[in-house]
Amino acid sequence: MAFQTIVYRSPLATYARSIRNAPRQVICNGNLVFTALILALSAVPLTWDQGSSSVISLLPGFQHHFGISSGTTPSDIKTFVSIVYIGYAIGAVLSFFINDRIGRLWSYRLYIFVWIVGQITAALAPSLTGLWASRIVSGMGLGSLSVIGPMTLVEIAPSETRGLLTSWFVVAMAISSFTAIFCVYGVYLHLPPSNLQFQIVWFAPAIFMFLCAISSFFICESPRWLLMVNRREEAVKALVRLRGLPIDHPRVLAELSEIETALEQTGTRSSNILVLLRAMFTVRSNLRRLQLSLISYAFAQLSGANSITSYFVPIMKLLGVGGGNVESMFLSGMYSFSKLWFLLFASFFLVDGLGRRRSLFLGITVQMLSHIYIAVFIKYVQQGPVSNRASQAAIAAVFIHAFGYAVGLFILPYVFGGELWPNRLRTLGGALGQTFHWLFIYAMSYSLPELLASTNNWGAFLFFAGFCFLALVYVFFMVPDTTGISVEQIDEIFNRSWFTAYKHTNRLGNVEGVEDIPNETSRIETRIADKE
Repeated sequence: MAFQTIVYRSPLATYARSIRNAPRQVICNGNLVFTALILALSAVPLTWDQGSSSVISLLPGFQHHFGISSGTTPSDIKTFVSIVYIGYAIGAVLSFFINDRIGRLWSYRLYIFVWIVGQITAALAPSLTGLWASRIVSGMGLGSLSVIGPMTLVEIAPSETRGLLTSWFVVAMAISSFTAIFCVYGVYLHLPPSNLQFQIVWFAPAIFMFLCAISSFFICESPRWLLMVNRREEAVKALVRLRGLPIDHPRVLAELSEIETALEQTGTRSSNILVLLRAMFTVRSNLRRLQLSLISYAFAQLSGANSITSYFVPIMKLLGVGGGNVESMFLSGMYSFSKLWFLLFASFFLVDGLGRRRSLFLGITVQMLSHIYIAVFIKYVQQGPVSNRASQAAIAAVFIHAFGYAVGLFILPYVFGGELWPNRLRTLGGALGQTFHWLFIYAMSYSLPELLASTNNWGAFLFFAGFCFLALVYVFFMVPDTTGISVEQIDEIFNRSWFTAYKHTNRLGNVEGVEDIPNETSRIETRIADKE
């Protein structure tokens, strides 16, 4: 009996009941699924660039045209790998001025167009100087897409599956990454050395994303944005399509009322950036949201995951694996392929099922232990021969590390970056979070070769393990569980005291331990707007 009670109260069982109790049309809705799929595909360019960049410098045609001598030495490829992130940051900042003005779908199309221009320019660049400039242009489109994708997925998703649908963005990243690597692998095997080798790699995703832009004319605009710009009739129609329920259904009426009430309390969008910045930095609950978003992205990079992805081939050489280009590309592709399956598992069973906090604890712990083993292994390799089993375990540790990253710090910062914000501040919060994110990735990508060199290689992995431990402490005290509650209800969580996340549980619409606190955010934001 006790065992049955434990199972009944488990997070996965609670999640299953919430799905079962929701109207079937809300969960199994073709319009919702198709809209979410097209929006999630905005992630494809992000990791196509990251995946292809990690191995494209191995192509003889690329090396000859751009004068890069080696694709396996970190110092030779660090500028090529990292400079795109400057464009990411610029694009993320600029998206703030666009997303609320022209809408989610037109922003989506515009950013795809900017990225395609950058891809074409890169493919036709005559020299390294032109390549660097084109990668910054591409990055501007990529950074903007990284804001609009998760944000719009959060806005259209029902509360029961918000984590699942938002994590599709990260799943699309994983699919794109391993596809890009195997695309490079294919042209290396089947095309003679020429410019066509790298041009195919850069043209192929541009064609795919052009088709995605065309498909966006057949999906639903965000009802929350439509209400923000006072287009209520269109918002109601969009919400009816996304939920698959009639306009007079209690579920639709309740959700519509909740959004409109939140907008009445906090105000609609403002074109005055000073008003929004003051609301962001002077309201305690919004400031807490901001630190959670930024620190989540920081720990994702300080955990070393993207560094391993970007420099996968050189790191495999540190472990004594790989020699030829073919083997290096294949291993890199399999690494990305494994992350895809880990992300699929996490998105369907953990993000909403296990919950945000538990997923973070699990993922970060796995990352930390993997880093410690890799560090110890490299240290012993430097001192002399090691056993074959130890070598195989080191390779396994890299893939186990990918599982930990997929479960925790890969998916959840993107989920937090979209779902934490009130409607009025979602674009600003997403833009600030992604700008910080991409600048941090740039810093980590550019500095990793020096970090490896200055710590005898093995010390870098202890550095990453140390930050994983700090991340665990941070999650315990500071990260609340937003699983299963509506976007509008999240404000109650952030009106609590700081450093008390471990005292409360927020699961599937039941916000426990919340005192009757006045809505400080709504009151202060409205007063600021009125004064302006």
